[in-house]
Amino acid sequence: ATAEMVVAMARAGMLGFFGAAGLSYHRVVEGLDRIEEGLSDLTQPCWGANLIHSPNEPALEDRVAQLFIERGVPRVSASAYMKLTPSIVWYAYKGVRLGPDQQIQRSRHVFAKISRRETAMHFMQPAPEAMLRALVQANKLTVDEANLAAHLPVAEDITAESDSGGHTDNRPLAALLPDILSLRDEVMRARTYTRPIRVGAAGGLGTPGALAAAFAMGAAYVLTGSVNQSALEAGLSESGKNMLALAGLADVIMAPAADMFELGVEVQVLRRGTMFGTRAKKLHHLYNMYPSIEAIPDKERQQLESRILGASVDEVWQDTARFWGKRDPEELGKAQRDPRHKMALIFRWYLGKASKWAIDGEAERGLDYQIWCGPAMGAFNTWVRGSFLEAPQNRNVAQIALNLLEGAAVITRAHQLRTMGVPVPAAAFDFRPRPLR
Repeated sequence: ATAEMVVAMARAGMLGFFGAAGLSYHRVVEGLDRIEEGLSDLTQPCWGANLIHSPNEPALEDRVAQLFIERGVPRVSASAYMKLTPSIVWYAYKGVRLGPDQQIQRSRHVFAKISRRETAMHFMQPAPEAMLRALVQANKLTVDEANLAAHLPVAEDITAESDSGGHTDNRPLAALLPDILSLRDEVMRARTYTRPIRVGAAGGLGTPGALAAAFAMGAAYVLTGSVNQSALEAGLSESGKNMLALAGLADVIMAPAADMFELGVEVQVLRRGTMFGTRAKKLHHLYNMYPSIEAIPDKERQQLESRILGASVDEVWQDTARFWGKRDPEELGKAQRDPRHKMALIFRWYLGKASKWAIDGEAERGLDYQIWCGPAMGAFNTWVRGSFLEAPQNRNVAQIALNLLEGAAVITRAHQLRTMGVPVPAAAFDFRPRPLR
């Protein structure tokens, strides 16, 4: 999700989040610069950025949170969190104050992307008192801000993410969303919040029918992901977008995540046209089998270098060492002390490069493209077949969103008529994409 995508969505009256996850600090800064420049003529631009939990790089997570506070980023989509961290709590409560009507006001808003009830509970409640005290002692929150925080949930917008691209628990939306809505109602009854907690839906949303179903279940908003990656404004190469445009419903696979490789966390990626999923799984198998890169048998190592890495282990390590020397030198020290960690960094080189190859359109590494993708992409491709949105060169991100929303509204109205006994034809539920304003 590029800065250009965020700007296009804001100008169309919708909210987009800049995909800051995985970017270096200076590239995040550049992205914020482009967004602010692109929306400088709007009085109240609606936009946000992603803040991802980074267990392997907590300092980077904290630094990005500080950047978002200093630059006045109004909203963040908090993703991959399993529990609260000081970084997300700092962002959530910095700047809270009492308004003229004595109601608590907040200048920053967290949209917490969750797929588990226990994770949602963390965000629906105020942050732990000990964490707030620590932030005060670190001069990150004032005493007044911490006191007001005790009366506010960390996030007033909870995004229930079902089977999606990237980090996912593969939950079905029809099971997940009602459960999170029920939890929200329990929390609202137990707490004395002055504002309601909104629960939105994400994951598997690639057709008007899917959006209509989410709204029918009580979603306050919907968030799309996979379908946006084939849009003109997406930061993916033309070859990568063409691959996405051919994807079917089942053309996805789970593969090890680059940012949480050692923990065994997986992400959902495109399978059709790429070998990344199976090759990444092979790397994790080797990581579990051997204590170090040197312990891998010669024959296995040769296959690793020729079939997956495309370079010698020594060359990959030199490149890896240069990268971490600039980004976080402590990782190199840890690798020297722990051979297994060195092996993990070498394997993570491939996982990280695979995303970059897909973004840059590296033709020689086409079979190694890592493209986060959920089943929604295949459903979207089926829906747009034969329409102006079938060709990737016509997939403007605002047109994708407007057609999904318009179609959801049409389907909802058709269903309302049907529930009143009107004999509604099946064609009324088949909204076809059309240019919209």
